[in-house]
Parts: sequence; structure tokens; C-alpha cells
Amino acid sequence: MSSTATPPLQADAVSVTYGSVVALDRVSLDVASGECVALIGESGAGKTTLLRCFNRLVDPDEGRILSNGVDARELDPIELRRQMGYVPQDGGLLPHWQVHRNVELVPWLRGMKNNSELARRALSLVGLDPALFAERWPRELSGGQRQRVAVARALAANPAVVLLDEPFGALDALTRADLQATFRGIHRELGVTSVLVTHDLDEAFLLADRIVVMRQGRVEQVATPGELREAPATEYVRQLLRRARVTAA
Repeated sequence: MSSTATPPLQADAVSVTYGSVVALDRVSLDVASGECVALIGESGAGKTTLLRCFNRLVDPDEGRILSNGVDARELDPIELRRQMGYVPQDGGLLPHWQVHRNVELVPWLRGMKNNSELARRALSLVGLDPALFAERWPRELSGGQRQRVAVARALAANPAVVLLDEPFGALDALTRADLQATFRGIHRELGVTSVLVTHDLDEAFLLADRIVVMRQGRVEQVATPGELREAPATEYVRQLLRRARVTAA
């Protein structure tokens, strides 16, 4: 990517407060095209708030969010969200819709003529055979299968950007590892720009090109996994690495 290319996602001195609680405090971040950025930090660090600023589920009190260089406040929030894939923490599947209809939701909303074909392709991409899973109900799926469907729905309309809020956090270790491997393969194949919220530093090291360490609404460090391991910028980052048993390479 050219160094002069406009990042698809930018946060420019973004602040968000909920009553007396400061969720984000002048956070700035650029996410490059095709990059996977992980937001890591303890509960209350501001990770999910920042993620939701990117698709205008939350609007900043101060600062700007830019989408391909355009101030997100100038964009229709509904259209902006339909242009991005989004995987909430609980998957967010509609229980009264079968798998196929869940996955084709965004292509249908966007009026894409081949929405059924796109849904089947997305299911295949996440490792679910459409012939076996398309007509099932969410209640008939395992937790890992439901999360695969949620990822398929986020990818079905071929978005340039996908936002994921702890998509694997509620899964058992083996299922989690399997889905992490699936996501790595999808990211390599599609080159989609991704922002991933996770509380798991090992997951961030495995999946992300860069890691954003957040604490109490502020950014402590932005670095590649190797840079973070070799040169933690603050005592908090060092303690975080130590607790996660991450040692210098």
C-alpha cells in the first residue's frame, strides 16, 4: 500500500463520555487498507466504544471519525453500517430466521441481485456447507457454528471493512482456536480491513498486523506484535505482557 493512500478508517482525537464516565479520551488511530488491527485492554478500556465509533453506533462528543477520508458525520449512518461488516459479541443472529436468510440480510438490504449466491459463498468461506446449514435455525447450531454464521453474514456483501467485537470470546478453547485459524485464512484470502476487539493478548498476537493497547479510554501503545513484545512502551504494557506470559522473542 502506498504511504500516501487514505486509510479506510481513522479516529482523530476522539473523545466519548457516558455521564461522568470517560470512555475515550482523545484517541487517534489510522487503520490501513487490508490491515488487521486488534484493540486490546482490560474491561472498561474503551475498546468496544472505539469500534462502535467506526460504524456510528456511537458518535464522538469531540474529535472525528473518518471513513475513506470523509467525516463520518457527513455520511448516513445506516448506509455506512451496510457498507461495513459487523460481528457483535453475541453474534446477533435473528433467531426466527434460518441461517441462509440471516447471512443474506445485508446483500438483500443493499439490493444486490445475487444475494442468495453471496450468502452461500460466505457460508462456504467460513467452513459451513450451504447444503447442510442453509436451512437450519440458529437454535440448532453449536456456539462455534453460530459464530461462523455471524462472520459469514458480516462478509456476505463483500465489505471492504469488517468490525469484530470479541467474536470468539464465549467459545471453548478448541472451538476458539479453530475459528481463529478460519479467520486468519479469510483475512489472507480477502485482504479485508479488519478491526478486532479482544481481551486475549494471545489472540491479538496471532491475528493482528498491529495491536492497540488501551487503558481507561486512552491508547498506551500501537505496535506490531514483534515491536510490542520487544519494546513495551509503558509499565502498564509490560505488566500486561507479563500477565499474559508473553516474553521477548
